[in-house]
Amino acid sequence: MSTSVTLQSGISTIPATDWDAIAAPEQATGRPFDPFTTHRFLVALESSRSVGTGTGWTAHPLTLSEGTRLLAATPLYAKAHSQGEYIFDHGWAQGYERAGGRYYPKLQVAAPFTPATGRRFLGAPEHRDALMLGVIRVAEQNSLSSAHVTFCTAEEAEALAGRHDLLHRVTQQFHWENKGYADFNAFLAELSSRKRKMIRKERETAHSHGLTIRALTGDAIEPQHWDAFWTFYQDTGARKWGTPYLTRRFFTEVQAHMRGDVLLVLAFDRARPVAGALNFIGRETLFGRYWGCVADHPCLHFELCYYQAIDWAIAHGLARVEAGAQGEHKLARGYLPTPVHSLHWIADPGFRAAVARYLEQERRTVDEEIEVLTAYGPFRRVQSED
Repeated sequence: MSTSVTLQSGISTIPATDWDAIAAPEQATGRPFDPFTTHRFLVALESSRSVGTGTGWTAHPLTLSEGTRLLAATPLYAKAHSQGEYIFDHGWAQGYERAGGRYYPKLQVAAPFTPATGRRFLGAPEHRDALMLGVIRVAEQNSLSSAHVTFCTAEEAEALAGRHDLLHRVTQQFHWENKGYADFNAFLAELSSRKRKMIRKERETAHSHGLTIRALTGDAIEPQHWDAFWTFYQDTGARKWGTPYLTRRFFTEVQAHMRGDVLLVLAFDRARPVAGALNFIGRETLFGRYWGCVADHPCLHFELCYYQAIDWAIAHGLARVEAGAQGEHKLARGYLPTPVHSLHWIADPGFRAAVARYLEQERRTVDEEIEVLTAYGPFRRVQSED
């Protein structure tokens, strides 16, 4: 039977069982590797109007089918800007438009607002080429400037880099790795004396404010907790991005359909939540996403976002914590630089050549930064024996 590639009008038009069978087949035996390409997460974005009309993110998932059977898919969006992507191409857009081109709209294969590495070509690996060619065909047929695949896996990037005129970009984040630690103190024992003392001091300071810290997941999360976190999120979003990306309804959708995928760490002043950090739980990874507060308490950000996440990951046997985009301050707290990958198709040959030269230089710089930052990380130096 022949196969067909189809541009859909939204994830919600595809049955959840069909989508999740290719997006997260491992759910049959537990959690997905990450929840960000599951039907419930992507539909929560759509139904809450966090993506859609007026947001600059229009969902058009691309599917590969054999008859009525879904074989593969990719979460594809038409983008009217470069916000909420975390693999920054604002400079490319400015350069292209200064030269007289029109950079937007463009296509984006991504989990919106989510700087977390995960599979972007859902289904068997042999279908990646058909999906990528489908994305490129959509861009060409609509005279779009470019198509971007952000936070794909290293395997996907290496398999497709150089094919179909795709450019491979390597940037970095800071991740914490669990080396089989029995508890937080076992992790601290791996650090240099100075960094160990610093972290202990920060934790003592965070716990000296008389606040109660609770790590909540599943049914322990109640609607009023989301009311509080929405306030935190709005404050942080307004200061960082001008306008928060997610609507209030998104968190209602998470409460209804995804609270088992969430770790919400809240700090209470008596009964009143005053700060919080939102994480999503994967099979092997805890993904830190958002933080906010309504009162300033020294070191509380480090405690809720980084140390509580490490505590929880150790207690639940997770292999790592990904604490989101950017932030060299994470290095001193045990989060080491880690390469992340993206793929980029540029329609204009001259512009593509210019971006390729830039990426080649950028990659050398990133490789050097990772090497230097890792060498200056907080872990004790192992002395070699003669």
